[in-house]
Amino acid sequence: MSPLNISLADLIARLDEELPDAGGLARISEAQVRALTLSDLGDQLVDHYVGKARQSGASWSEIGDAIGVSKQAAQQRHKPTPFERFTDLNRHSIVLAQEAARTYKHDSIGTEHLLLGLLGEPRGLAHEVLMAKTESERRIRDAIEEAMPPAGEKALRGHIAFRQESKEAIEQALRAAADLGHDRVGTEHSLLGLIRVEESPAARILRNLGFTSDELHETVGTATAARDR
Repeated sequence: MSPLNISLADLIARLDEELPDAGGLARISEAQVRALTLSDLGDQLVDHYVGKARQSGASWSEIGDAIGVSKQAAQQRHKPTPFERFTDLNRHSIVLAQEAARTYKHDSIGTEHLLLGLLGEPRGLAHEVLMAKTESERRIRDAIEEAMPPAGEKALRGHIAFRQESKEAIEQALRAAADLGHDRVGTEHSLLGLIRVEESPAARILRNLGFTSDELHETVGTATAARDR
């Protein structure tokens, strides 16, 4: 049994179950996508505890020793990122967005992928807000898939860059959290960030689903206040 309570046999069984008709080469491609996603999650796991160690007063030399690298390498690997203030659920939605881009064989992460990532994290407040308005996850997925660019020919390996509109949405998520007086950036703030980039595919999808920026801001503010009580 592994520390994560998951084995290689579990991963193989799940892939085979989900792709019963796929050939050997197709399964290799899908296995590569999932391996990269697991790697991303692993990096985020380490980053999470590095952040906690820093908050507790650990030095970069001590953290480097714990990781097995030099002080300089530890600092470089864990330099601040736009996602430093993101909650774990919101970081997971980013990983899901990257996985969606790979699944569709796209060469960049658009706002439509980010919206799909938020929908894929049912524990997040963004999912709750989306479902309360539309009452249908299938309806939202269909709207996102309609807005997706045509699939590419080959899934990318390694890092997939964000489109400019997605970078703007991430910046708007940070601003949305600040506007509401929140230190952490949750999935709900990312949802606000998406609709604030008005010409983006995600913003158009959200408007077509009946959302407006002002209403969404009010809904998120009310929902977060209720959770804090």
